Amino acid sequence: MRRGFGHVNCERCSRVTGVAGCQRQRQKPRKARKEGMKYVLVTGGVVSGLGKGVTASSIGLLLQACGLRVTSIKIDPYLNKDAGTMSPFEHGEVFVLDDGGEVDLDLGNYERFLDVKLTRDNNITTGKIYQSVIDKERKGDYLGKTVQVVPHITDAIQDWIERVAAIPVDGKEGPPDVCVIELGGTIGDIESMPFIEALGQFSYRVGAGNFCLIHVSLVPVLNVVGEQKTKPTQHSVRGLRSLGLTPNILACRSTTELDVNVKEKLSRFCHVPENNILTLYDVPNIWHVPLLLRDQKAHEAILKVFDLPCITPKPMLGEWTARAQCCDMLSEPVRVAMVGKYTGLSDSYLSVLKALLHASVACRRKLVINWVSASDLEDATAIENPDVNRAAWNSLKSADGVLVPGGFGDRGVEGKIIAANYARENNIPYLGICLGMQIAVIEYARSILGLENANSTEFDPNTKNPCVIFMPEGSKTHMGGTMRLGSRRTYFQVADSKASQLYGNQRFIDERHRHRYEVNPDMVSQLEKAGMSFTGKDESGQRMQIVELNDHPYFVGVQFHPEFKSRPGKPSALFLGLIAAASGQLEVLLKKSVATKPNGFTNGSSPHRYNVIHINGNTNGLHENAKDGNLSGAQVWVAINTGQGYCDTPLRLKGLLTASSR
Repeated sequence: MRRGFGHVNCERCSRVTGVAGCQRQRQKPRKARKEGMKYVLVTGGVVSGLGKGVTASSIGLLLQACGLRVTSIKIDPYLNKDAGTMSPFEHGEVFVLDDGGEVDLDLGNYERFLDVKLTRDNNITTGKIYQSVIDKERKGDYLGKTVQVVPHITDAIQDWIERVAAIPVDGKEGPPDVCVIELGGTIGDIESMPFIEALGQFSYRVGAGNFCLIHVSLVPVLNVVGEQKTKPTQHSVRGLRSLGLTPNILACRSTTELDVNVKEKLSRFCHVPENNILTLYDVPNIWHVPLLLRDQKAHEAILKVFDLPCITPKPMLGEWTARAQCCDMLSEPVRVAMVGKYTGLSDSYLSVLKALLHASVACRRKLVINWVSASDLEDATAIENPDVNRAAWNSLKSADGVLVPGGFGDRGVEGKIIAANYARENNIPYLGICLGMQIAVIEYARSILGLENANSTEFDPNTKNPCVIFMPEGSKTHMGGTMRLGSRRTYFQVADSKASQLYGNQRFIDERHRHRYEVNPDMVSQLEKAGMSFTGKDESGQRMQIVELNDHPYFVGVQFHPEFKSRPGKPSALFLGLIAAASGQLEVLLKKSVATKPNGFTNGSSPHRYNVIHINGNTNGLHENAKDGNLSGAQVWVAINTGQGYCDTPLRLKGLLTASSR
């Protein structure tokens, strides 16, 4: 039992605790241990793709809801320096950070769940570690020693983790309390061995009370016998222990909740307490994963490992719970045609999908994605495979809105131009991101200006009408990290444009970029005279950042990537505009005619279809206006008092109030 800090007995749990008991610990959790920083390591076993990223994000959110400040690190064992040069088919989307870091998509999950801003150093790769060690060797920092994996590589990994973990990412001063580390790949992979060794050493370096290992493994159910099988997890844990790491908690992925006898068996053979064996079974949406962990008291297990059991009575996840329930209850669909190059792998557009989901939940619509491979819309496909072409056109025409995301290369470009043309001519809401904006400009030049050969020099270097050109400062010889990357400022040129209104009529915005090509400034005046409005530009006024069509219900193209800053509770303004336009709510949204709820809560979506009521989370009473017989069966907005403020979810009044709101 630890002593020091003027320990007293905690009245609530009878444990010896610091200063003035649990209340003081909850207010100042860093006082709870002299060593300060805590580390949670998430590893994976059996197979890849189990959802370690979502698990790590959910653990971070759960600890954050306990009052702790959390940061995250993703370790990717590949030799690439970063994810920037990797195909989306190879590794999913490339997520871009404020500082221009091109990182693994799991860092996007961390930012969305925790609402933090990470740095490029929060993504560790084998390439980064080896480069840093070789650079030191070339400078003579090792003083003639033989440079080896142990200790030089392993020490570099540990030093990197310790340095980055101390960087605040939540906008507050001082280091975070907890760092959640996710080790990519699967236990047993050759390329991850130096990291396994380094993390084993690191657990001793920081001390047992500051290090918690959570192993995510698979418990499959064989259809032949219908039984949950524990052997894969047993072998995975045995392999982990043989490498010097012992799990404190098991997070088992399965289609259904683990049976009691299965937990007992895992506990016996994996040497993990039964209470520390969690089930991550299939849920309607990933927002339920933190709630699964909370209900199984994962936070208590983690805090017990850290010897901080009195830090909080209960994680504050009221707003998160309401949002997850709201998402499940949505039934009225909004269809968005995603016209892209990498439609065969949804992870290629993960942040775009999440941003669409955030916006659709805010607009109270069930998101339906019509995947359209851009090349399937082209004339060549109509000749070679008319059935595929017909199916692609049917998907496009049945959509309420069209989105053309970013991309590189000329495959499918003509199909994207066709999609932009269809949306423009038929008044279908359109959002073009990065290449999607450039496509819109090319289409407009061809159709309205009559420049049939208008193109980007990326696709036709010899075009006589280059609407899109290579940026002067870009590199044509080196690919990695040579684009216009990271957070850049956009100044609005037109005060009453749709984009300006959606962003709250701010003078400027900061959004993240990732591109090598830009709209040719020499053609801007010609395009503007024809009716295209460049409503956002950079500080020089020479780079076009936002383009709109004034005579269209919603036709917006942006050079930046707004999806990277969208959050579950704070959807991206432009994605919100697309979904609102696609569901007939844009006019209301732009006029800001919103329903103001009690305590200043404002509903940002269509208010005219709903009545506002107020429910206290700790009472059974409804606001008087909810008792009106005319509201029976009508759709209403419910503001739930969670103790931290008001969250909302649409419910039907007739006996459908959820347990959380009663």
